[in-house]
Amino acid sequence: MNDGRESNDKPHRRFNPLSGDWVLVSPHRSARPWDGQLESADTEVPSAYLPDCYLCPTNVRAGGQPNPDYGDTFVFTNDFAALLPDPSTTHATDPDGLLVSEPERGICRVICYSPRHDLSLARMTPAQVEPVISTWIAEYRGLGARDFVNHVQIFENRGLIMGCSNPHPHGQIWASSTVPNLPARELDQQQRYLDDHGSCLLCTYVARERSVGERILIENDSYVVLVPYWAFWPYETMIISRRHTPSIETISDKEKTDLAAIMIELGICYDNLFQTSFPYSMGIHQQPTDGGEYPGVHYHFHYLPPLLRSQTIKKHMVGFELLATVQRDLTPEIAAARLRELPRIHYLEERKHA
Repeated sequence: MNDGRESNDKPHRRFNPLSGDWVLVSPHRSARPWDGQLESADTEVPSAYLPDCYLCPTNVRAGGQPNPDYGDTFVFTNDFAALLPDPSTTHATDPDGLLVSEPERGICRVICYSPRHDLSLARMTPAQVEPVISTWIAEYRGLGARDFVNHVQIFENRGLIMGCSNPHPHGQIWASSTVPNLPARELDQQQRYLDDHGSCLLCTYVARERSVGERILIENDSYVVLVPYWAFWPYETMIISRRHTPSIETISDKEKTDLAAIMIELGICYDNLFQTSFPYSMGIHQQPTDGGEYPGVHYHFHYLPPLLRSQTIKKHMVGFELLATVQRDLTPEIAAARLRELPRIHYLEERKHA
């Protein structure tokens, strides 16, 4: 049985069954010297409230609307939305089928996780994170009920190098009339696996990873956190529900509590790795909201962080990665071992008591 232990010290390819893509793994390159770009380390601890932050309670947003004096989560329609409910474009094509466009309707929302500017999911309590999860569920359900919304993408960009324009703890939701490229590929791959094997792809994968243990970071009654065998970002992880369920809409109160706890623990591991506010893009992949049947879908979280060696050195997707195949130097097994060994008390809390 292949448990992923072979070829760890030589260049090799790994298959991603969720996307159908391959990733090139080059472990021998991790020792190469670095004279490239250095990022600014995000080590500043902000104040709990900033009068010029457009996401803090009672402040005026960039679009001119005032925020309420909210106490936990606050949701509003993005003042500079990438999608609009009623776009003015129409279908267009040329005789050769090369210049094709069509309208894309949607709604973009912003979720402030907390009124406190100085927090992140990693530094919030489970009681503070559970309302965030409840808001995700409510927005997924409410937006998905719109007649023109067929997919709801919940995500968070954290950190300046991920393009986050404001450090106030927040995430986004883009609800679109079509299923975007990456979720669509995962839908196809999961259904194909179910058709071919008669079982869920991620249920089978979690069982295999738990039997091996090498890439598992955290487990509780409801979820598993692991570095996927096919990861291409240096410290990429997934949170996968242990129960087969298609979306966050169906999770129980116990699963909500367990999800909050495991997200906090993963966030602490990330921040403790380089003792910085660890940047990442995080998103939930789940079934579309078009009313269709998706028996193969198993909802899960992707965490895609760019930092490679330190607070200031990140993985750049350039050259071969952009033009051919994604590639990584650090093996998923080494990344998992490093994350697994980290303390579960946030480094900022340790500094307070030092």
